[in-house]
Amino acid sequence: MSLSDKANTKFWLNPPWGNGQKKYRLGLAPIEKENWFESDISTSLKKHKTKLLETRYGDVIAATEDSIEAQHILSEKIIATENKFPDMIANISLSVPDDLCVIESNGNQRLIAASVCSPSYWNLNKKIGKSLKDIHKPVKTLNEKIGNPIEKFIKNAPLEIPFKRENWFIHGNNERFYLEPEGWPEEPIEKWYVRSERETICKYSDEYSLFAINVRFQPLWTIRDYENAKKGLINSLENFDKYEIDYFGGIRKHKALLKHLHSL
Repeated sequence: MSLSDKANTKFWLNPPWGNGQKKYRLGLAPIEKENWFESDISTSLKKHKTKLLETRYGDVIAATEDSIEAQHILSEKIIATENKFPDMIANISLSVPDDLCVIESNGNQRLIAASVCSPSYWNLNKKIGKSLKDIHKPVKTLNEKIGNPIEKFIKNAPLEIPFKRENWFIHGNNERFYLEPEGWPEEPIEKWYVRSERETICKYSDEYSLFAINVRFQPLWTIRDYENAKKGLINSLENFDKYEIDYFGGIRKHKALLKHLHSL
């Protein structure tokens, strides 16, 4: 998608890594129900989703056979403006900017229905039907850092109160669709992007919770004008463990990024 290369001052004054907190932490805070979704879906983002739904439906939509009830209840909370696709989760996803993942609130807490049109190193077909614990396995330390806490949180969360956190990645470009890790970016580091993800989780019924992800981009080069943001990113990167570095894109990418940031 075409995105502006202008710096977003609001973002850089309050970046998702803060002063250098650990990359993987729960970090959830309650928000008002009216702020569950940050904005209406833009024309360009709806076009992006619709194109994928029409051309790569099996890559962006997945649902287990026992997810019909969960999707139906969600459709009463988020009204679908269109009804041309076979799965309710697909139609619902065109009403909001976020990607949507329906999770069981109890038991194994499986991912049972999802619309993911902006994945970051995440293949929906490899995740659907799995428990949160299994989904977090690719990063060996992830279950320890957020896996067990998030499972307890979902089980005990209050009804219909959204909770928000921020996540982030560094990509070589501002493409939204990455099923697999990109490895070493083709683009020069001066043209890399921060990919931030506004993530919310809301227990919308006793049995089901919705994990929603809204993806935004900021050109990395603009960090040079925000010293605190730069220091915080350096601190966060330096706190990565081996498994986080591998998931982030590998040691070469990690070292190059730190060297670049120190040079600014």
